[in-house]
Amino acid sequence: MSKFQGVILDIDGTLIDSNDAHAQSWVDTFAEAGMPVPFEKVRPLIGKGGDKLVPEVSGVKADSDEYKRLTKRRTEIFKEKYLPHLQAFPKTRDLITALEKRGLKLQIATSAQEAEVKDLLKVAGTPEIMEQKTTSDDADKSKPDPDIINAALKEIGLEPDQVVMLGDTPYDAEAAKKAGVKSFVFRCGGWWKDSDFKDPAAIFDGPGELLEKLDEYF
Repeated sequence: MSKFQGVILDIDGTLIDSNDAHAQSWVDTFAEAGMPVPFEKVRPLIGKGGDKLVPEVSGVKADSDEYKRLTKRRTEIFKEKYLPHLQAFPKTRDLITALEKRGLKLQIATSAQEAEVKDLLKVAGTPEIMEQKTTSDDADKSKPDPDIINAALKEIGLEPDQVVMLGDTPYDAEAAKKAGVKSFVFRCGGWWKDSDFKDPAAIFDGPGELLEKLDEYF
């Protein structure tokens, strides 16, 4: 019997190849607002929520009207310019199906806004898990704070040691660790080195490699 009874899933960079697109949509947004920020400054922060990214790169406070305007505009740019071109990583759909067949409870935990999650899961080929989601709208603080992971645990009805998180950024791994949850890291999100992650239980190239090794871990 598997030591895990549930899986908490990040989406961006984990199930779909979207991290660069998110970064570029922020770059476009800041440029449009007269605040030029280079891609190289934004890209390492993808995986954090906008409440952390925006103040860090622009100085705009997360509780301001300007922040609300920027995040709204970024969502528009992302959906119009980048979303139509995104693709799931190989074997994403197969991995989700295999986890479900093993009777594991699945719960999405993402720093993305709830308004985007439906579209992102369609890209992943997994729209049926739309209702099993915890987003930035469900937590006071985004990753790497553990709020979203804790909210996901509450929704899934399992203890931290019964669950593993699949993520691709150091912020996923850190948030999981703070919540007492083990993490499986995917390299497919790009940008980071293995040494950037805090105490992952395992590291895989992406959904396909975990699928191949599922019997070893579940």
